[in-house]
Amino acid sequence: MKIKVTYIISNIDKALAFEWAALHLDKTKIEISFILLNPEKSYLQEFLEKNNIPVLHIPYHGKKDLMKSIRKTRTFLKTNQTEVVHTHLFDANVVGLTAAKLVGIKKRIHTRHHSSLHHMYFPRAVYYDKYINRLSTNIVAITEKVQTILLDWEKTPANKVEIIHHGFDLNLFQNPQEEIITGLKEKYNIDNQSPIFGVIARYTHWKGIQYIIPAFKKFLNSYPSAHLILANAQGDFEKEIKDLLKDIPKENYTEIKFETEIASLYRLFDFYIHTPIDDHSEAFGQTYIESLASEVPSIFSLSGVASEFIEHEKNALVVKHQNSEDLYDKMIQLVENKNLQEALIMNGKKSSESFALAPFMEKLTNLYLR
Repeated sequence: MKIKVTYIISNIDKALAFEWAALHLDKTKIEISFILLNPEKSYLQEFLEKNNIPVLHIPYHGKKDLMKSIRKTRTFLKTNQTEVVHTHLFDANVVGLTAAKLVGIKKRIHTRHHSSLHHMYFPRAVYYDKYINRLSTNIVAITEKVQTILLDWEKTPANKVEIIHHGFDLNLFQNPQEEIITGLKEKYNIDNQSPIFGVIARYTHWKGIQYIIPAFKKFLNSYPSAHLILANAQGDFEKEIKDLLKDIPKENYTEIKFETEIASLYRLFDFYIHTPIDDHSEAFGQTYIESLASEVPSIFSLSGVASEFIEHEKNALVVKHQNSEDLYDKMIQLVENKNLQEALIMNGKKSSESFALAPFMEKLTNLYLR
């Protein structure tokens, strides 16, 4: 007999991870449905409807819709006879776990997708995190660092918490469609520029883009035709980032606010950079895995999951936190050493394969069935 699992997700437009869950969880054991808390209809909702997966969209614009959303979620869970609730992201955690508790659902799971964010930037929100932890019967920690924050910083009972790393449809990154790549090159008009450094990160302080731009500015002195692509280029640190970009000639950088073909976008990059400001701000960092699976030689600061598997000069170059000079040195080293590039491509791709999708789906299925 199948077990009924409902995913509750907030403020997500498009997310490959949830598409993969919808398609690849064991359908002989799991009957999945979704509740999406979004201001408007999303790419994810369209995907689920197209694939005939039950989905309820609850219009959600913030705290003013909280109680209404809890009531609607409670009604859906009761009518659907949901047996397991799995919530994702802050608002969905509050709404979904509260509603599930009120309905009497015994298995209430949330995946902790943020790390130290609230402790560092929004301390009042830590009280909500602790409320979410209390309501949860099981908590998925996506990295060792997240587990540490749950156990040591927030004093969550250890029997609630287990580490399950994200899994990826690696083929999507390893074998992208050439016509999509060609279309992206034409769309962003960057075909004749080299070398191209890619960054896929929101404009927020802890992502560390403020250290990438000065390093790239210095790099242009040696490689004046270099180009910087900043994707997912929006966020609460946007003014500061744009002020720094004023020092870069406009022909040497491209900002991309949103791109649906994110897996193929990596193939536009000769090199990739991801530099969170410390070892705990990044909860996981899916871009670490995606860039290596896409065979792009990369420079990383160690945060999130990178601390668990990245080795300097083996599968990536490791740069010091908050250090533009060190990053510049690593950029020069990488660009000028072809043998190093080839080694990083080979070893990076190999190390990404430990994050395959099938084992991830099996671990989630086992969690739901326990």
